[in-house]
Amino acid sequence: MIFEFNAEQRTLQGTGASRRLRRAGKVPGIVYGGTAAPISIEVDHNAIYLALRKEAFHSSLINLNINGQKESVLLRDYQAHPYKAIVLHVDFQRVDPNQKLHTKVPLHFVNADIAPGVKLGGGIVSHVLNEVEVTCLAADLPEFIEVDLKDLAAGHSVHAADLKLPKGVTLVQHGQDNPVLATIMAVRGAASAEGEGAAA
Repeated sequence: MIFEFNAEQRTLQGTGASRRLRRAGKVPGIVYGGTAAPISIEVDHNAIYLALRKEAFHSSLINLNINGQKESVLLRDYQAHPYKAIVLHVDFQRVDPNQKLHTKVPLHFVNADIAPGVKLGGGIVSHVLNEVEVTCLAADLPEFIEVDLKDLAAGHSVHAADLKLPKGVTLVQHGQDNPVLATIMAVRGAASAEGEGAAA
């Protein structure tokens, strides 16, 4: 998915200028990366607030229109008020279509309700990771990666090596060779009842 977003270049810098922007319903930000110089921008607060609530916005290409000029970017970071629904700052990184990206992609867990460990064993699914790091070209960037739990038994786990990655996407792993993504934890009462039923 590709998002379209409007921004304006800003020339005034500093804490006072940022405070005035926020009072006017704008959010200060920056676009950096690539061979061009960083650009200070401002975006509409309500528009960026609503966009940030969409999971796909965090892991999709964004066509950022800055004063009529398009930049292909990724959301890299943002700062929000600790308890108010206010976005304070946003960072975008330029994307080169010919160079591989290194970014995080969310995991979508499916078929947990029909997994043997849940349906038959009464287990509980525990999500260990909710996103993974990948490298790929911008054109191959997936909105999410699906994790199918339909064959998972109680006490078993699904690992990074079990993922079916989209074409052109490579998993980046740190430390662990094959980290756990999710596991089905056996519930003691359900396990006992199952054992008693088998004994009978």
